[in-house]
Amino acid sequence: MRGIRSAAKQPDNVKRDYAMPLGQSIKTLWPYLMAFKGRVTLAMLALIAAKAATLLMPFALKEIIDAVDANRQQLLLVPVWLLLLYGALRFGMVFFGEVRDALFGRVTEHAMRQIGLKVFNHLHSLELAFHLDRQTGGISRDIERGSNGLSFLMRFLMFNIVPTLLEILAVAVIFSLLFSPLYALITVLAVSLYIFFTVYITEWRNKFIREANQADNSTNSRAVDSLLNYETVKYFNNEQHEAKIYDGFLANWEQARLKNRLSLLLLNSGQALLIAAAITALMWLAAAEVVNGEISIGELVMLNAYMIQLFLPLNFLGFVYREIRRALTDLENMLGLLTRKPAISDAPDAKPLQLKGGEVKFEQVSFGYQSERLILNNLSFQVAAGTKVAIVGASGAGKSTIARLLYRFYQTQQGQISIDGQDISRVTLESLRQAIAIVPQDTVLFNSSIRENIAYAKPDASAAEIEQAINMAHLRQFINSLPQGDATLVGERGLKVSGGEKQRIAIARAILKGSAILIFDEATSALDSMAEQAIVAAMRSVAHHHTSLVIAHRLSTITDADTILVLKNGSLIEQGDHQQLLRLQGEYARMWQQQAQKPTVP
Repeated sequence: MRGIRSAAKQPDNVKRDYAMPLGQSIKTLWPYLMAFKGRVTLAMLALIAAKAATLLMPFALKEIIDAVDANRQQLLLVPVWLLLLYGALRFGMVFFGEVRDALFGRVTEHAMRQIGLKVFNHLHSLELAFHLDRQTGGISRDIERGSNGLSFLMRFLMFNIVPTLLEILAVAVIFSLLFSPLYALITVLAVSLYIFFTVYITEWRNKFIREANQADNSTNSRAVDSLLNYETVKYFNNEQHEAKIYDGFLANWEQARLKNRLSLLLLNSGQALLIAAAITALMWLAAAEVVNGEISIGELVMLNAYMIQLFLPLNFLGFVYREIRRALTDLENMLGLLTRKPAISDAPDAKPLQLKGGEVKFEQVSFGYQSERLILNNLSFQVAAGTKVAIVGASGAGKSTIARLLYRFYQTQQGQISIDGQDISRVTLESLRQAIAIVPQDTVLFNSSIRENIAYAKPDASAAEIEQAINMAHLRQFINSLPQGDATLVGERGLKVSGGEKQRIAIARAILKGSAILIFDEATSALDSMAEQAIVAAMRSVAHHHTSLVIAHRLSTITDADTILVLKNGSLIEQGDHQQLLRLQGEYARMWQQQAQKPTVP
């Protein structure tokens, strides 16, 4: 009941199409929860002890009042022991509850850790297409919410809702034995009406909570968007225009919050009415029996204490019910990720790649990200071991797709790709990707130091190996110019270093990996002339004794390549070295002439 307002700011969750069914989710979780059988057993015993103390407290209170009532003119010798018993029961209720939480908390946290790790590893095993289709933020939210959902379910469902329902049955039995079945009937009926009313109204309230969530999100998004475009707002003198738009969002939020509060008023008032009606009915019956001398005043107080004790945890039923539904959905979404089978995986008989020199061969390869549109069309070429081959062509010709296929991020629709005569679909992914190092067009760095980003390629690398990679990538002068040297933090996604410096860090990282095959995927396309020259020099020094595949946009960076492949619409239309292709006066010569005549932007 109370506390539901805190949920209004949370985004409403949606069950994913890959969500795991509840039954299968429980089956998946069970081995993790049973990993500590001893702790689970002790936690259950502590739960029983806490509930026993809770159920005995009103009975002890009844005995105290009856003893005091019978000994009003005498010393309170007997009630002293009852008072101590009552205090011990109240302490036991809290103590055993804390013991239960401490014991079962370890079980829950271990399960959260193991499941979270399993999902994390599984996500890394999925193909690139999955990560491109699914927003990374959405995946991380599924994992975070699923872990929190498991914790919530264990805490509330196992230790709040289920014990409370058992307590209701126990109280009904006590009322039947000590009073009459009518007391039990009224209690069970009142609690049933209370639960039905709470669930029904909470379901009805969900639309108002969603409206409030949406209004809150829209308002915050608009405010952030406006502030991020601060300069644009100033350029066009639109401060008042922005304020007017923002106020409109705030008005929607205000109206949504009003509906939410009014519906909460109805929920709380209805719950209070049912509680008051039930207690009044029972007290009416009990008071009449006290007057008739059929029950004592202590029993009247016990009756009241039991009812208050019953309805106190049910006060939060609306909030708990909504959160349990949310937690179940979040848990099913997270576990559902495990049901997604990787599209790219090791063949059953896959063996480690046996490197002999690093010869790469594409044989009649056809591939498209969508089946109706081919990116590569019957492509065949060979990169001899230890040579440097460049791939050029217009945007969309399929240059970067070649690198992705070589890494087996995707599976070809037709044809074969081999390294040293071994079909890459028949070797293990780990050995294949260990044999290839790449310098991507858009280098993304971790928010750590330059040295840590370089060492990421080989976490157990020695200091000498890292220093050698730094020198070969022509990074030494840049690092020496920094006050903190290679301990300098590069910022989130490497935003604190320039494009050329990021590329050289990427080259150093590729060198440290020690792979036989190097791929440079348009590594200089977004750099100025000076940075480009530095990167090209680093690439040339690194390429020695490696099989190099250079995907290039700027033709000036690949004039020294042993072979240049020219792609157009996914097909190989020309190949040869720089001078041969110029003499051919074909597509390459046209591209060279076009870039040579391109005016320099001041």
